Amino acid sequence: MVVTQAIFGINVAVFIAMVLALGPSMLNNPSGRDLVNWGANYGQYTLSGQWWRLLTCVFIHGSLLHIAFNMWCLWDLGRLAESVYGHWTFATVYLICGLAASLASVMWHAPISVPSVGASGAIFGIAGALIASFYLGEFSVPRAAVSGMLRSVVAFVGYNLFFGAVIGSIDNAAHVGGLLMGLLLGALIAKIAPGHNDYLRRISVLLVGALLVLGAGLWVRRAHAYMFYGENGVGLLDQGKTDEGIAELQKSVGLRPNFAPAHAALAQAYVAKRDFENAAAEWQRVIALSPRNEDTYYRLGMIYLEEKQPAKAADTFNQLLKINPDSAPGHGGLADTLANQRQNREALEEYKRAAAIDAGYPGVYFDMGVMEARLKLYDDAIASLVKQRQTADDTDNENLLAALYEAKGMTSDAATARLKATQLAASH
Repeated sequence: MVVTQAIFGINVAVFIAMVLALGPSMLNNPSGRDLVNWGANYGQYTLSGQWWRLLTCVFIHGSLLHIAFNMWCLWDLGRLAESVYGHWTFATVYLICGLAASLASVMWHAPISVPSVGASGAIFGIAGALIASFYLGEFSVPRAAVSGMLRSVVAFVGYNLFFGAVIGSIDNAAHVGGLLMGLLLGALIAKIAPGHNDYLRRISVLLVGALLVLGAGLWVRRAHAYMFYGENGVGLLDQGKTDEGIAELQKSVGLRPNFAPAHAALAQAYVAKRDFENAAAEWQRVIALSPRNEDTYYRLGMIYLEEKQPAKAADTFNQLLKINPDSAPGHGGLADTLANQRQNREALEEYKRAAAIDAGYPGVYFDMGVMEARLKLYDDAIASLVKQRQTADDTDNENLLAALYEAKGMTSDAATARLKATQLAASH
C-alpha cells in the first residue's frame, strides 16, 4: 500500500503546512479566502484559467476533523483498492476520480463560486471502483468474502451520501462525481483489463476516463466561464485594477457576446478611464440586449453630454422618457442637456418635473435655482436653493445663495451664506 501511504503523507503534510501558516483557525474553521489562497477549487478562478485547482483541492482539508475522517477512509479503502488494482492503476484511478469530483462540484454550483476542498471525492471514486469490481470481477478469494467487502463499501457510500445530504456544508456534488467516475473505471477494468499485466488495456481504460474529464471540463468552461470572467473583472475593478478588470470582462463578452452585465461593467470601467467613446459603445450594446433598462439610457445620455453631443444626449433621454414618462433621471438628464444649450426656461420646466416626481432627486433644487437665477427670477431661485439647503449641505448652493441675497440687498443673509460656504469648503 505504498501509494496509499504516499497520498496519506501528502495530505497530512499539506495540512500541517497550512496549520503552521494560518494558525489554530485551521484546526476548526478556516476562512474560505484562506482555503482559496492555498488552492481550493473555486469556480470563479478554476474556470477562468486556474485549472490546477481541480487537483490541488484534493489534497487540502478544512479542519482537523475533516482530514481525520478522510484519512481514516483513505487508509481502509486505499489499502483494499491498491491490493485489487496494483500500485499505478490505483494511483491513476484515484487522481482521475479526484479531478472528476472537483469538476462535478464546479458544474453543480455554477454560476455561484463555492470553495471546495478535500480528498473525499477521490475516495468516493475508489469506493465506486471497488463496488464495480466486486460486482463484476472474478476473484480467487471466496465469494462470501468478496460479498462481505462489497456490502461494507456500499454501506460506506450510502451512509456518507445520506450524511452529506443532511449537512449542507458537505459537497455531495463532488462525492457523486467521484463515485460515478469510479464506478465507470472499475467496471471497465473488471470487464476489459482485469489482470495486473493487461497494461495496454488498462492504459486505454484510464485514458477514456481522462478524456471524459477533459471533455467535461471544456464543456463546463464553454457553458459557464463567461460568468466567472465577469466576476473576476468586477472584482478587479473594485480593487482599482481597471486595466486587468477590462481584460477579464473582454474575455467574458468574447465567450458570451450577449452577456449584458459584462458589457455594463465594461462601460463603467471605460468611464473610469475617461474613455467615453468605448463607454458609449458598451452602453449601446447593453441597450440592444436590454432595451427597457432605464438606467442604461441615463448613463449613455450623460456620456453624450460629457462628450458635448447634446443632440444625441437629448435623443437618449427622450427614449428613456418614452419607456417611463415618470422617470426623474430622464427629466433631470434632459434638463441638464437643455441647460447645457442655455435653453434655460425649457430646462427649468424639466427640473420641475423631475422634482415633482422625486423631491429627493440629487441636486434638483440647486439646478432649478441656477436656471431661475439665469432667468432673473431671484425670489424663486432663493426659494429653490433654500429647499436644496434643507436636503443637503453644499458649498456651491451656499455661494449662489449669497450672490442672490447680495443682488437683493439682503447683506446679513448673504454673509451667513458666505460663512457657511467657507465652513463647508474647509470641512472638505
